[in-house]
Amino acid sequence: MLGPVILAASRSDKMRKLVSAAPVTKPVVNRFIPGETVDQVVPIVEETVGKGLELTLDVVGEDITTPEQAAHARDAYLELIGRLGDLGHGTKAEMSVKLSMFGQALEGGHELALANVRPVVEAAAAIGTTVTLDAEDHTTLDSMFAIHEELRKDFPQTGCVIQAYLFRTEADAKRLAANGSRVRIVKGAYKEPAEVAHQDKSEIDKAYVRILKILMEGEGYPMIGSHDPRLIAIGQELARRAGRKLDEYEFQMLYGIRSEEHLRLAAEGHRMRVYTAYGTDWYGYFMRRLAEKPANLLFFVRSMITKN
Repeated sequence: MLGPVILAASRSDKMRKLVSAAPVTKPVVNRFIPGETVDQVVPIVEETVGKGLELTLDVVGEDITTPEQAAHARDAYLELIGRLGDLGHGTKAEMSVKLSMFGQALEGGHELALANVRPVVEAAAAIGTTVTLDAEDHTTLDSMFAIHEELRKDFPQTGCVIQAYLFRTEADAKRLAANGSRVRIVKGAYKEPAEVAHQDKSEIDKAYVRILKILMEGEGYPMIGSHDPRLIAIGQELARRAGRKLDEYEFQMLYGIRSEEHLRLAAEGHRMRVYTAYGTDWYGYFMRRLAEKPANLLFFVRSMITKN
């Protein structure tokens, strides 16, 4: 029952003002979303790269309702890419994009999202990096995968995300592994119906391992998106069994979560990429992540207590 309540709060201007003004809010938000502007996130990029880590950067935004807003989202990514190029960090920082921000849900949204994301992918390639298409709820995935396939014709390093809890994902993983894609695997955070997704945590974990095995034994580049120590260890073992070198897969974790683990993996020679979100709509982003899976609320609270 928490999900609808949190989602309603995310759309309330009154709640936005209340939460934003609360003294406890800023430290919490800063822990996970380090800035609202490119100027504020640039020092985070430099600090992260200086620690031997890599990044994937997400310009947060919600509720795209007009083509103009979608174009604004595109331009925000182009500004980011320009700054990364100026800093010479193109090879260390990629972009993660949600196609909903590029107009996917609008009328003619598939074509609009493709038209908006293409110049971002082109600009990223020009500075030596790439873009990963984030997965959203299951109704958007056929469009996302089609756009991913289209972009890879000219930019084969374009990545995508798959979600272990969906029943369809093993088949998606086999297809993507066979054609050599860069694929981030995550457990999945959206509230999906039992008709399309596992609901039990143990079943999701089992599916994650099965799918990761497919990716490791395939022709692509697996990106292990997890903070779960057991799944991280399993990922290392599956990579070893598949004969993969340390630069033939990577780990990804959220900014502000298990920071010491980021450094440990990097020190062992693994590629470790930190998913870093920033932007002015931090409130909508933060609340919607909680609404997608209210258990995240406990996860974030625990993270604040443990610090790492």
